[in-house]
Amino acid sequence: MGINQQFPLLMELGSPGRRAYSLPKLDVPSRPIEDMIPRDFLRQDPASLPELSELEVVRHYTGLSRRNHGVDVGFYPLGSCTMKYNPKVNEDLAFLPGFASIHPYQPEETVQGALQLMYQLEQALCEIAGLDRATLSPAAGAHGELTGLMLIKAYHEAGGEGHRNEIVVPDAAHGTNPASAAMCGYKIVEVPSNDRGGVSVEHLKGLIGPKTAGLMLTNPNTLGLFEEEILTISELVHAAGGLLYYDGANANAILGKCRPGDMGFDVVHFNIHKTFSTPHGGGGPGSGPIAVRDILVPFLPTPTVEVGGSDEKEFFLHYDRPQSIGQVKGFYGNFLVLVRAYGYIRSMGSDGLRQASEDAVLSANYLMEQLKDIYHLPYDRVCKHEFVLSATNQKKQGVTAQDIAKRLLDYNIHAPTVYFPLIVEEALMIEPTETESKAELDRFIDVMVAIAREVTESPEQLRTAPHHTVVGRLDETQAARHPIVRWHAPNSDAESLNGDE
Repeated sequence: MGINQQFPLLMELGSPGRRAYSLPKLDVPSRPIEDMIPRDFLRQDPASLPELSELEVVRHYTGLSRRNHGVDVGFYPLGSCTMKYNPKVNEDLAFLPGFASIHPYQPEETVQGALQLMYQLEQALCEIAGLDRATLSPAAGAHGELTGLMLIKAYHEAGGEGHRNEIVVPDAAHGTNPASAAMCGYKIVEVPSNDRGGVSVEHLKGLIGPKTAGLMLTNPNTLGLFEEEILTISELVHAAGGLLYYDGANANAILGKCRPGDMGFDVVHFNIHKTFSTPHGGGGPGSGPIAVRDILVPFLPTPTVEVGGSDEKEFFLHYDRPQSIGQVKGFYGNFLVLVRAYGYIRSMGSDGLRQASEDAVLSANYLMEQLKDIYHLPYDRVCKHEFVLSATNQKKQGVTAQDIAKRLLDYNIHAPTVYFPLIVEEALMIEPTETESKAELDRFIDVMVAIAREVTESPEQLRTAPHHTVVGRLDETQAARHPIVRWHAPNSDAESLNGDE
């Protein structure tokens, strides 16, 4: 199955003579283009471009935008990604000329406001994390992971313990955790979960030792469950000489309630494009600042933002850091994402951040309690911001978690995360966030109940879903092996979206 609703591509539209613009005549002296660009680099024939009116172009791109699902369009319960609504006022802040129009090469005295914002954002993130310093440089969560692990490695090497080459990772960890550790040159040691869905402390005791560099953990974990023995875990890892790394993908559950630093974590990354008000998805934009305990401060990447001068109000970028791991990103991170995060944190305040987490946890527990008798709940305990159901009961009737996820699209609800974490068979990982109303949560419950009924009454409807979206059920194997990533003329060999002939 391919396209459900035909939509002409831009290259297929237009007629000769149509124009979408009218430029004024050039009123300044100009040189022939051949004097500026060698003739060998110039086209000999005009580009074959569509000729359209302005209205046709506007309608085309507006139509394309309406074919995408987003949090501004409908419910987006994507587990572990915190796809919540982001206040538009923070977009306005990011587009203020004093932020949007500055250039990284400007003299520092001309961008004092931007530097002050970054300095104060670092302070806020350190307070939220319960740690001492931070860097805003990393471009995303996984980049923050890599940066944090580089700090851990530098710390051990500086202390004469470069032989520590193992990172312990739970079996329910986000996939970026072992990937980042491997990129940093570490050997991955997997620790299993216990019957409560947390790290098995008994297994952990047998896995840590003189080769342990650290443990990567998110709390609450990917099951949406708080690590009940986190203080014991912290004591064990530190006693073995290792450090604790906090994956901040699930920080939306704990803002203002508890701090990773107080749990014993030494490095914390924040996905501020998830937690602090930047729309994300489709590859960006992102930002993954990391906060660290004082023992890791000397190794932070360059530059750091500092304040000095005679009145202690002059902000500057500091590069003279002898033990630094170096620069991990051009300039100083994705600045406009930082602006949005700063605006969100300042407008919410400590009470607002706490309420956001409380509401997110309330929403998740409400959904979980309403659905656990219809779909299997592997770990029946209070969850935090997300929870994981299993479609094993539905699979016995020939319908999979993927089928359920596809059917949700017909109800203008984005699919939850499926088949993750791997320790749950037929997993449906659901995160409602704090921004959805009870009415919308009730609608989601009604839809999930209706789908469960369809499993019995009309299973084929689920196995062939979605039916009302722009693109129907694809041949995912062909799409992965033979992706079509550019436009082809009609009747070419690559007309089909899924790679079929």
